[in-house]
Amino acid sequence: MSTFLYKLGRKSYDKPWYFIAGWVVILGIVIAMLGIYGMSVSSDMKIEGTESQKVLDKLEGALPEASGGQASVVFTVPEGERLDTPERIAAISEAVNKVYGLEYVINPAELAAAAAAGGASQGDQPSQAGSAEGGDAAGTATASAAPAEMPPYGPLMIDGVPVIGMLIATDGSVGLFQFQFTVQQTSLPKGVANSVVEAVTEAENGTGISVLPSDSLKDSEVPIGANEVYGLIIAAIVLIMTLGSVVAAGLPIVIALFGVGIGVGGAFAISSFVTMSSVTPVLALMVGLAVGIDYALFIVNRQRRLIFDQGLTAREAASRAVGTAGSAVFFAGLTVIIALCGLLIIGISFLSTMALVASVTVFLNVLVALTLLPALLGLLGERICSCKAREKSRSKASDKQHGIADSWVKGVVKFRWPVIVGVIALLGAAAIPVAEMQMGMPSGATANMDTSQRQSYDAISGGFGEGFNGPLLIVAEPNDPSGTITPQALNNIVQDIQKVKDVSVVSPLGMNKDGNIAILSLIPNTGPTDAATKNLVKELRAADSTIAQTNDVTLGVTGFTAINIDMSSKLSEVFPIYIGIIVILSLIILLLVFRSILVPIKATLGFLLSVLATFGLTTAVFQWGWFGNLFGFDTGGPIMSFMPIMVTGILYGLAMDYQVFLVSSMRESYVHGYRGNKSVIHGYDQASRVVVAAAIIMVSVFAGFIFTHDIMIKQIGFALAIGILIDAFVVRMALVPAVMALFGDKAWWLPKWLDKMLPNLDVEGDKLIAELKAQEGSAATPNVR
Repeated sequence: MSTFLYKLGRKSYDKPWYFIAGWVVILGIVIAMLGIYGMSVSSDMKIEGTESQKVLDKLEGALPEASGGQASVVFTVPEGERLDTPERIAAISEAVNKVYGLEYVINPAELAAAAAAGGASQGDQPSQAGSAEGGDAAGTATASAAPAEMPPYGPLMIDGVPVIGMLIATDGSVGLFQFQFTVQQTSLPKGVANSVVEAVTEAENGTGISVLPSDSLKDSEVPIGANEVYGLIIAAIVLIMTLGSVVAAGLPIVIALFGVGIGVGGAFAISSFVTMSSVTPVLALMVGLAVGIDYALFIVNRQRRLIFDQGLTAREAASRAVGTAGSAVFFAGLTVIIALCGLLIIGISFLSTMALVASVTVFLNVLVALTLLPALLGLLGERICSCKAREKSRSKASDKQHGIADSWVKGVVKFRWPVIVGVIALLGAAAIPVAEMQMGMPSGATANMDTSQRQSYDAISGGFGEGFNGPLLIVAEPNDPSGTITPQALNNIVQDIQKVKDVSVVSPLGMNKDGNIAILSLIPNTGPTDAATKNLVKELRAADSTIAQTNDVTLGVTGFTAINIDMSSKLSEVFPIYIGIIVILSLIILLLVFRSILVPIKATLGFLLSVLATFGLTTAVFQWGWFGNLFGFDTGGPIMSFMPIMVTGILYGLAMDYQVFLVSSMRESYVHGYRGNKSVIHGYDQASRVVVAAAIIMVSVFAGFIFTHDIMIKQIGFALAIGILIDAFVVRMALVPAVMALFGDKAWWLPKWLDKMLPNLDVEGDKLIAELKAQEGSAATPNVR
């Protein structure tokens, strides 16, 4: 491997314009595709195979007019005033009629007609289905079974006739307009949602009404702002301090931007053909920037060390840096890619898309670091190191110590047992909140107080009850495949469901034309993320429930709330499987790289400590609300469902990066004759400075995403930043040298039979160096400057 990369680096250095032109052409193609196809992101996150998704898929085939996406609009007035004045009612009625007149918005009469064709009885009460958050549940038809107690709301009336789809609180302070699209929001043509918003906001003109459209009416945007630039600025400062040169420090940033430009730009370019969540390109940008800067830093730093320590020419040093540090970069990147691609095994499409886009971006950064970077170094030539830097390095040539790093590692080696116990105790304490971690999806209940999303949620909760923010869609089917559901049977089902604990209102919405699928809307008493709502969904789905047995039907539950519940449950189930897959695959890679049994096991156990502490601190901050004001949010809530599994994959790959760079340096010292603690100390001295710099850069890049407006990106950015901070500075910089010193040379033990079986990847470049020395003996042109 090292010999091949050495030759690749030499060729790139000698013929830089070929490689630079090649990458520029690729970037140009990506930009051209972006210009032609544009970019499109979605908030849709399907979880294939879950009960809620199965119900939705069935509805799309059996009753497509009832399976479209749903949205809502909240109307409020200043405190002490009422919505139901003649002027305000007229303004709201006009806005509602305009919405119903828009293309892709279903007219209630159409769904009522479909329901009548199926034989469902129709009433006069407006639908109770809907969600301020927007979801996949359907239903705007009029039908109702009277609840046990009169609700604190009713239909908005105009001249004794209800405004279809509108509810108003008894105190007149808030109104709720619910309507349905003919297709899912992700399939809506561009501009439809904006037309709806324009129509309803006209009700504000001179009336004193405030209009709060649901989140589903907002176009999905990529949650990237100016805050991410601060991370790059910190990274630039660290690079200058580490490399001692503005020119050298600029190269890693250029390389990272080139890699993410092609990777993330390419993802956007195909987003019109592949459904892509708004989080996907941001995740690729996060990981791509971090690893791109780090990988280039490792190679540039190795080149400068070879120039200063061995007096090599810039050309030879660059080639050897790609051959040696480049090998570590290759396997570090491979570990990250394997950790991400492990998500494909789970079989969840939006996670698979995230993993593939991020993996491709990492792969591109590895290729760019191994080809474009030496090409740029070829253009710079000997200017990569100034004369002043060379003189300074020669004046310190006799000083083999590395200051703080040397003192630190010697202290860790000397007091290895206290360090090991202390690290385990510290990370164990940080992991305690994990026991109370609750998973879900962000909702209006956890949005910031000054957002329309939160104001809409609170207005609905105050006027109608918190359950209106998380409606459920019930689909009833007879157990007999040839059977039908009569109007009387439907009424019995409604009455039985109404008696279930934590049910507020049940409303039949209609049937399909064959009369074998009935649709009902259910409003729970509790909010969308409450445990009681989750238990209600579970109870309704139970095949042996009293409702199912009495009425000889099967009940399916879907809707935005049910989908989120299923998502959390599904991801919790597959999490252990995912961990097992990436751990086994990565152990194999680390076994090949380090040719040791102990080192891969130690690396994995150290990571488990890191990830538990990371999720513990993430739970304390985002669920318990610790330091919320510092990180730009004012209400704690559940941890995003897919955050743990996604962050675990990324953190594992990045943690192994530092393991590879730090421990491969220790192995390199061991291979070159250092024994026992001396190999640990010497290897640490050689690698710690650049590993610390790389970790600071990575933490800075991830931390920049904490201050975006999107709570999902905040959680991912925080978890990755704190995870790298813990893993790099606590585990790799303290626990690893302590454990390596504990085992000494035994850390490199490998059974002879296994040693013969494993291929020698020559990550340390031992074979390469031997080959180069043999060549130098007969070469006419020396490589020493």
